[in-house]
Amino acid sequence: MWPELCLEALDRPEWKSAPGEGRIRIWKREPNNKVGGKVVDAASAPVHPLTRDEEEQVVCVDRYDRRRGAASKLEAHRRGLLHRAFSILVFNERRELLLQRRADTKYHFAGRWSNTCCGHPRPGEGTDAAAARRLREELGFAAPLEEHQQLIYRARDPVSGLIEHEYLHVFQGIFAGEPVPSPEEVGAWRWASIPDVREDLAGSPDSFTPWFALLMDRFLEAAGTDGIRRVG
Repeated sequence: MWPELCLEALDRPEWKSAPGEGRIRIWKREPNNKVGGKVVDAASAPVHPLTRDEEEQVVCVDRYDRRRGAASKLEAHRRGLLHRAFSILVFNERRELLLQRRADTKYHFAGRWSNTCCGHPRPGEGTDAAAARRLREELGFAAPLEEHQQLIYRARDPVSGLIEHEYLHVFQGIFAGEPVPSPEEVGAWRWASIPDVREDLAGSPDSFTPWFALLMDRFLEAAGTDGIRRVG
């Protein structure tokens, strides 16, 4: 399904399961347009994101999320360096998940559907602050976010050859409006019910990013059948 995809176990006492809670700690190319409601295309624009990605720095970490240095985004993904990252799941009041299709200009996993938003903290930037920043940059809105899980995964893009190897912090939020996405980042977006997401992942897995399937499996297992926790 996804070449060289693996999920690494975390051995951290503070993340051991509590009864009924799962592994949770709470802090303060192929477009597929058929499932999960209306798909809205973002306006296209001529952009050259690789220049920015070569300059952008990520935080390299060990398996305990301790900083071990910094590297450019492209260097980290070319060499498969373990680095700090986050993924965001935003739901609306109808319990639908906001999905985005990654812009065709993305340097890896371009044109694939994925979760609401992903990104990397910059050196010296908190992960929660980076998640809020990236949500505004990619989708043009702000929402309260809480962290729910951490995981490590590795996945190779068969098209670009680049490798995602991330210590991933998973956030959730609730938002009642509609996004105003950056066309540099987002090719299309849609709200989708969890049953529709599951069906689409099963029927067309290569239309999605590999980390999204892992994230949904683990998040739904921890959070329950509808995948939603209320954000206070």
